[in-house]
Formats: sequence, C-alpha cells, structure tokens
Amino acid sequence: MADPDEGLMPDGTIRTGAQRERVPPLFEPILAEATRAAEQRGGSLYLYGSVATGAARPGLSDVDLLSVDFGEAATLGDQLSAKYADRCRAVEIATATAADFERQNDAAYGNRVFIRHYCVHLTGPDRSATLPAYPADARAARGFNGDIGQHLQRWRQLLGSSPQQVEVLGRRVARKSLLAVAGLVSVHDGTWTTDRPPALRWGGVQPELAADLAQLMSWADGGSRPTPLDVQKAVADGGIVPTIVEDFARLVGLWREAPDSPSTR
Repeated sequence: MADPDEGLMPDGTIRTGAQRERVPPLFEPILAEATRAAEQRGGSLYLYGSVATGAARPGLSDVDLLSVDFGEAATLGDQLSAKYADRCRAVEIATATAADFERQNDAAYGNRVFIRHYCVHLTGPDRSATLPAYPADARAARGFNGDIGQHLQRWRQLLGSSPQQVEVLGRRVARKSLLAVAGLVSVHDGTWTTDRPPALRWGGVQPELAADLAQLMSWADGGSRPTPLDVQKAVADGGIVPTIVEDFARLVGLWREAPDSPSTR
C-alpha cells in the first residue's frame, strides 16, 4: 500500500510515514519473534514498507524487514512466513552488511537515504540514528534507481526462460521501471515519490509513452499478464524500458559503479 505521508518536508528533505507507533498490533508478534532471533544471532534489524507506515492489509501485505550483518535471514523469513501465514502474505528479510552503507558510491548513498527515511529500527546497532535528513533530489533518485540500466541488461539475458518465468520477469520489469519513472517525476516536478501510480504522470510529460506506462502499471498490479512477446518488446531497443533508461540517464543519471554493487532495495 502507498504511504500517504511520503513527500517533501518544508526544507526540501524527504518525508515518509514510517514510524514505530504506526505498526498495527496484529503484526507485533511477528516483529517480536524476528527481533528475538536477531538479538540471538547478532546484527541489526529494521522494518519498512506498509507495516511500518500503518497501511498494511491483514493477510494480504508482506512484512518487509532489512537485516544488517545478520546471519540466516532467509531461513528465518521462511519460518516466519509459514508460522504467520494467517496474518501476512510473507515475511521478506532483505540482507545487507555495514559496508553497504559506508561506501562512497551511488548505491551506498541510496542505502543511507533508505535506512534513514523508510526504515524503523527494531534492534541492534542503529546505523540510521546519526544520519541527516536527506534532500529529495536527483542524487537520492539516482541512489534508489540509477541501476535501471544494469537491470535492463540482465532482463534481456533472461528472455529465453520459460513462458512462466518470463511472466514473472515481466512483473519485475514493470515494478522496477515504474520506480525509476517515479524518480523521473520527482526530479521533473520538484516533488518526491517512490509510488507507482504517480509514475503515470510521466505520460503527461511525454504523451507518446502513456499507453506503454499504463501497460507496465497493469503488469505490476496484476491487472494483465505479460506474454513473452510483450516483455521482449518492452525491453528491446526502442521499447518503453530503454526509453525510461535514456530519460533517467539524461535527467537523473545512472550509477557509475559495477553492476554487482549492492543495494538494499
């Protein structure tokens, strides 16, 4: 679910609705168990997403967690997903290391923005506590989605997969591409959003892209199922995704670091 509080502070820094007190009581047992596991295994744990903003839907939303220097996060996520299947769709635990926030590159900058504004600290050393409020600007947009060109290259390599896998790929293409478009809208309009629906605003800036953006939105939201041919057209030269990459490179800028640079998002 979208964060209705996401936007700009009066000083131009990023505002979100991620707050510990907004967590619905239904999800507290999940967080308590995840926190105990993190304390036993070491490392830090953060909550983000709709549960952190209070917009989660019981039984339909994921519980999104970020672990830092925390072993066996995937195993814990599987265990909690099975145990609390009546309360959430899944417990997803992203993994990171302390170094992922300390490097001086676009990915690490995006990680710092993310942990500072989108994450709620649950346990362990809090790397967000000493971070400043970050400007809602092109650098933040680049930190979040400047890897869109690298993703495009990987997506093209996966086109030979089975039709079922390509359908999943199509949804992934749509979601990441629309996040990048949200960054374009943010920089162009002088606002801030990471939500997919506002990305359709880019169709107002470039009307020739409106139909393709609407198709990506339909794939992302499950309104339609992308076929292998649909996905191939979307990522081919002249397709909607390369066009988004070109616009992003021009208006925001792409990552300069290697394709395997880590990102928490």
